[in-house]
This record gives sequence, structure tokens and C-alpha cells, in this order.
Amino acid sequence: FPGTQIENIEEDFRDGLKLMLLLEVISGERLAKPERGKMRVHKISNVNKALDFIASKGVKLVSIGAEEIVDGNAKMTLGMIWTIILRFAIQDISVEETSAKEGLLLWCQRKTAPYKNVNIQNFHISWKDGLGFCALIHRHRPELIDYGKLRKDDPMTNLNTAFDVAEKYLDIPKMLDAEDIVGTARPDEKAIMTYVSSFYHAFSGAQKAETAANRICKVLAVNQENEQLMEDYEKLASDLLEWIRRTIPWLENRMPENTMQAMQQKLEDFRDYRRLHKPPKVQEKCQLEINFNTLQTKLRLSNRPAFMPSEGKMVSDINNAWGNLEGAEKGYEEWLLNEIRRLERLDHLAEKFRQKAAIHEAWTEGKEDMLQKRDYETASLSEIKALLKKHEAFESDLAAHQDRVEQIAAIAQELNELDYYDSPSVNARCQRICDQWDALGALTQKRSEALQRTEKLLETIDQLYLEFAKRAAPFNNWMEGAMEDLQDTFIVHTIEEIQGLSTAHEQFKATLPEADKERQAILGIHNEIAKIVQTYHVNMAGTNPYTTINPQEINAKWDKVRQLVPQRDQALIEEHARQQNNERLRRQFANQANVIGPWIQNKMEEIGRISIEMHGTLEDQLTHLRQYEKSIVNYKPKIDQLEGDHQLIQEALIFDNKHTNYTMEHIRVGWEQLLTTIARTINEIENQILTRDAKGISQEQLNEFRASFNHFDRDHSGTLGAEEFKACLISLGFDIANDAQKRTGIMDAEDFKTCLISMGYNLGENEFSRIMSIVDPNRMGIVTFQAFIDFMSRETADTDTADQVMASFKVLAGDKNYILADELRRELPPDQADYCIARMAPYTGPDGVPGALDYMSFSTALYGESDL
Repeated sequence: FPGTQIENIEEDFRDGLKLMLLLEVISGERLAKPERGKMRVHKISNVNKALDFIASKGVKLVSIGAEEIVDGNAKMTLGMIWTIILRFAIQDISVEETSAKEGLLLWCQRKTAPYKNVNIQNFHISWKDGLGFCALIHRHRPELIDYGKLRKDDPMTNLNTAFDVAEKYLDIPKMLDAEDIVGTARPDEKAIMTYVSSFYHAFSGAQKAETAANRICKVLAVNQENEQLMEDYEKLASDLLEWIRRTIPWLENRMPENTMQAMQQKLEDFRDYRRLHKPPKVQEKCQLEINFNTLQTKLRLSNRPAFMPSEGKMVSDINNAWGNLEGAEKGYEEWLLNEIRRLERLDHLAEKFRQKAAIHEAWTEGKEDMLQKRDYETASLSEIKALLKKHEAFESDLAAHQDRVEQIAAIAQELNELDYYDSPSVNARCQRICDQWDALGALTQKRSEALQRTEKLLETIDQLYLEFAKRAAPFNNWMEGAMEDLQDTFIVHTIEEIQGLSTAHEQFKATLPEADKERQAILGIHNEIAKIVQTYHVNMAGTNPYTTINPQEINAKWDKVRQLVPQRDQALIEEHARQQNNERLRRQFANQANVIGPWIQNKMEEIGRISIEMHGTLEDQLTHLRQYEKSIVNYKPKIDQLEGDHQLIQEALIFDNKHTNYTMEHIRVGWEQLLTTIARTINEIENQILTRDAKGISQEQLNEFRASFNHFDRDHSGTLGAEEFKACLISLGFDIANDAQKRTGIMDAEDFKTCLISMGYNLGENEFSRIMSIVDPNRMGIVTFQAFIDFMSRETADTDTADQVMASFKVLAGDKNYILADELRRELPPDQADYCIARMAPYTGPDGVPGALDYMSFSTALYGESDL
């Protein structure tokens, strides 16, 4: 202003006019009208108006009065000038909520940090070499100073260079003199501070750009981290689904094996699958759910849209696939056991078929040739009668063997029904036996008719031979049946069954004395025949004509029966011992299962109580749960021991256990559910910590929420009914409509809308749809209590928004509607600058230039308001 130059501090401020003008210029406000008189009272009045204006700005003037300024007191005048500088030039400086001086010093330290030989620690000696001033200019305007040519040992050149450049290009007047700074041991702190503040104000625009860049870096870092988590989820889900896809066909393969050994190997493979292959996949599935919940929590906390996995890779899809796997698994194990039982039954039947068939084939050997003889044509009368009687005895024997043939056919039929692998050979052998039997029947009938025609020509026959034959044949059949029964194999599964066989065997042994009497009687008949022959000198041309059975054969078979009885005794004793060992295995397994099963149930109930009645901070609760998880994992050796006992039971082919209601499958499923439950509970606490830290919810608030919830959870079930939930919200200060919750403990869309309106929200349909997309991202039509709390926390928390990010980009772009790649690379770290350039669409506005990028659509896409 012409005529108002200040040349002498003491003299120029004495009348107060220039002091008032100075305050109006630096504050931009009008002061009271000054007094134009020359009298002392006029000057004091003007100075008081200036001092009152300074005091109105919150500045305390200690020991400075209008009289000292009017009288030209240099010390008081200089103090007042410094107060004006401090208030209007320095006090408004603020860096990270520090004081003006500390903030200005922190700003200088950050700006000069990359420069060598510059260490700003104060506002006096740190500036003597001039490098600090040059570094501030070069940091913001690198084209004005060649910093690489400056030397620390030439402070005069450094200071003059900085002062000249600042005055010429930055409109900062030379407030300091280089000679005074270099020649003073400790330069004046206030002068340095005042001059440095001019740099701060000159470069304040660049400071805003740096702040905007920091905000963008923070937002982009969160987005990059979330994208990595999404990729990790997709890969883990794909791997797990692929494993399930490969495993289900193996479990659904019901192609039976032909031997017990092959089926036992299949069972062993299945046990390896349950012990070795499936447990890691159970952990992967649990970890996948934990990662999904953590990712959704982070997205919700960072104000991002909910993550929707690729089609077919939702947690529900994985659960469905896992359910299909377990369904196939359950059916597979049941099929294996049934197949083992079937093969065991088949082996037993096949052996029985072979024994009966061999006995029958041995009996029928030569019978066709015998029946086809025409010896009766040239026989004498006695011979004919003998042949007739012999044939009658044969018919009796044939009838006795009918039952065995029917048994052979029945066993073959059962082998076919059970799909025995060697059924063709069995059927062929059975068919040969049946065909031969039919042929024997026809031949027997034909020979009988021929003998009956000849019978009229014959007269006598030895009745004793006939009686011998008739009694010897049934007895012979009885012995053959006894030998067959004594050599018959048996399969039992309980002690009661083996005891039943032992009882039947004892009953059989009780019949041996009567059988021995019958044997003696039959042998007596033969002895009587021999006596008659000897007595009457009968000409016997051979053996008994009525039967092929002789006393030697009867005695031999009887000796064989007597020999087989103790062998049968020993076999029954050994089987009884085996059944006792099986019973011991059953009790051993049951004793452990009856302890482990209730232990798992108790642990599940304890986890439920812990999740409801948690005490202390969330970190204390998390530590307690992890220690609890460790104690549960340490119980695993007992599960493995039970698996070993279960393997012994299966190897012993034990299929039931009356001593316990717990099966190994029950224990496995309970153990897997226990591990999954503790892992999910820990994950819930971790997500609560994320919510607390991100939303600024205090520990006391969380404790209040938990205390209210537990107070109304009367049955300690971990859930609230509709009325309980309503009372809980009212206790926390919410005004809820009567139908805001239903018995499920969650709110549907209409109930949630009513609840929000009762709490003061004015919701139209569009606004309510927006809120529902936040609290119900999966469009289930329900709102959980956790989602409701997240929404309320989000509404009250200070989070980044698309508008804030858009405003930050606008600062970097110099207030343009677009931004250039060079501007992004200058203000952002290289990786995040490349991230933005790769994803920003070209700017299509009328004010665009070549290479312009649209930062507005990019900002909205970060928050799900458009497609990225």
C-alpha cells in the first residue's frame, strides 16, 4: 500500500494505524474505524483496537499494553509482532494432530528425509548449512535447484541459492540474511520458524496431494488383499471339489470281488481312506469355511460388497458335495460288509455242495452199469429171486439218497441266487447229478418191471439175506449221514450259537449206544447166514445177493464214525474259544466307546456353554478357546486306540456288539463335529475382534451386548426366541415394533424394515433395498443378529467411501475430471499405480486428452457401485 511502508518497528507502530492495517491484510477481516487524530489518546485508542482484535482470535497478550507500543518500547513491540506471526502464519499449521511448532518440524523432517546430509531436529542449528532450505524447494520443485551439485561445506552458497530461488519463483521474501545465519552459533529460532512457515504455506497444495495419495494407497492395498483372498478361496474350493469328484465314483463302485481276500483288501483300502485320506480333507473343508467367513468379514469391515464365489463353489455347494461323499461312503462300507458276509456264506455253501456232490457221485458210481445188466435172463430161480430182492434193496437205498440229491439242488440254487462267481461249474455238476439221478430212476423202474415179470418163475430166496440187506442199508445211510454231519463245516457268530451246536453234538453222542446195538443186530443176521450155510452146506455162489453192503464195510464206517466224534469235539472246543475271544474284543471295544462317546458329547456341550458364557476380553476368550482346542487334540491317541480295537473286531469278522450303542462311525462323526465346532467358535471370536478393531466398538460395549444376550437366553441354548430377542434389543436402547422378530431369532425383510423405521429411519423402497443388500448379501430373505449389529456399526463408523476416494483422485489430478498415467506414477507407489492404470477405463468426456483415465468409474467400482 503506497505510503504505508514499515521502516522502523518502534516508530511506525506508535500511532496504531499501520498496526491495524497489517492485521487487516494478514487476517482478511475489517477492524474498527481508526482514530485520525495526532493526540496520544487517539494513538492509544488505535493500538487498543488492534490488541482487542488480536485477543479476539484467542491470543493471550502478557504484559503488552497500548502505552508501551505508543511509547516505542522495542521489546514489547517485537513481542507483539512475534505473537501476530505465530497466530496468523504458524498456528494454523497442523500435521497429525500435533502442535503448530511440532507439526511444522514433523513436516520438515518428512519432506527432507530422502536427502543425504539433511537432519532437521530443530529450528536453529539444523538450518545453518542451507541444505534444509534447498531440500524443501527441491522436494516440491525439483526443476528450480540442482541438488546434486550442493556441498555441505559451502553454507553461504546453499543459503543464498535457497533465498534467491524462494524470492524469485515462490514469492517468499528474503526474511533472513545468509551472513547472519552462518556467523551466529545459534540462529534465531523464531526467525527460522517464521521463514520456514512461508515454505509450508507455499507448498500446502502438495501436502494435500500427498494426503490424497496415502488415502488411495490404503484403499488399493485393502482391495488387493481381498482379491488375493478370493483367489485363494477359489483355488482351495476347486481342489476340494475335484478330490470329492474323484472319490465319489470310487465309493460308488459296487463291482464285487470273487474271493474273501480281495474283499478284505477293499475293506483295508477303505480303512486307509478313512484314517489317512479323508481327515486332511475334513480340515481343508473346515479351513475353507473359516477363510470364507473371514473374507466376508473383511469385505464388510472395509465397506466392500460381499464376495460371491464362482458358480458351483459356494460353501453350500461344497457342503452338498461333501454330503454326497458321505452318503456314498456310508453305503460303500455297508456294501463291503454285506459282500464279506455273502462271500463267507458262499464259501460255506460251495464247500458243502462239493462234499455232498462227492458223496453222491461216489454212491452212484457203477449204478447205471448195474441197472443195465441182463443177468436175470440166464439166472436160476434162486438167483432171480436174489436179484429181485437185491433190486428192492437198491430202490430203498435210492429213495434214501433222494433227500441228498434235493439238498444238492437246493444248495446250487442258493449259490446262484447269491451270485457265486463259479456258478457255471456248480450248475454243470448239479445238472450232471440230476440227469444221472433221472437216468437211475428210469433204469430202476425198467429193471424192476423185468424182475417182476420173471418173479413168477422163481420160488425161494434166503429171507435172512433179505433182512440183512433191509436193515444194513438204512444203517449204512445213517452212518454215512453221521459222517457227513461230523465232517460238515459250521459258521457261528456268538457263544450261544456254538453252545447250541455242542448241545446237538452231545445229543448225537447219546444215540451211539442204540446205534451200536443196531450194528450188533445186523452183524448177528450175517453170522446167522454163515451158520446156516455151514450147517446146511448151502452152495453160495458169491456174497449176499440183496445188497453190496458187507459186515466189513459196516465195521469200517462205524470205526470212522467213532474216530470223527472226538475230532468234532475238538473243533467245537476251538470254536468256543474263538467266540470267547470275540466276546472279549466286543467288551474291550465297548468299554472304550462307552467312555469316549459321552466324553465327546460333554465336550460339545461345554463348547456350547463357553460360546454363551464367555468372560474377559475377546483376546482372553480366544486364548482360552485355543488352549481348550489343544486339550481336545491331545485326546486323539484314545481315538486312534479305539480305531485299532475296531480293526481287530473287523478282522475277526464280528458284525454286532450288544455291549454298546456306539459304533466306530458314531465316534468318527462325533470327533469330526467336535473339531469343526471348536474351530468355528474360534473363528467367530476372531471375527468379533476384527469387527471391534475395525468399527471402534469398545470392549465395554461388546460386554454389554453379550451380557444382555446371555441374560435373556433363559435356557442357555445360545439362541433367543422372538420375545426374548425383542426384550434384549429394548434393554440396549432400541425401540422395536412388536413383530420385529419371529421365533427363529432372526428377522425377515419386512420385520427388519419395521425395526429400522421404529428406530428413526425413514425408509423408501429403494433405500430399504440398498440396506437389505448389505445385511443379506446372499438374498436369503432373513437378517441375523450379527448382520444387524454390523449394519449399525457401519452406519456410525468413519469408513472410506467412493466419494472420498473420488475426491482424493481429483486432488492428484489437479482438479480435473480425469487423471493421467504420469500423475498416478508420480504420486503413488509403482505397484499400486500400475494396478490403477490396468483397471481404469479411458476417459470419454469432452474435456479429455489422449491417455486420460476415468478415475470416477474406478472409484465407484471399488465399492461395488459399478462393474470394475
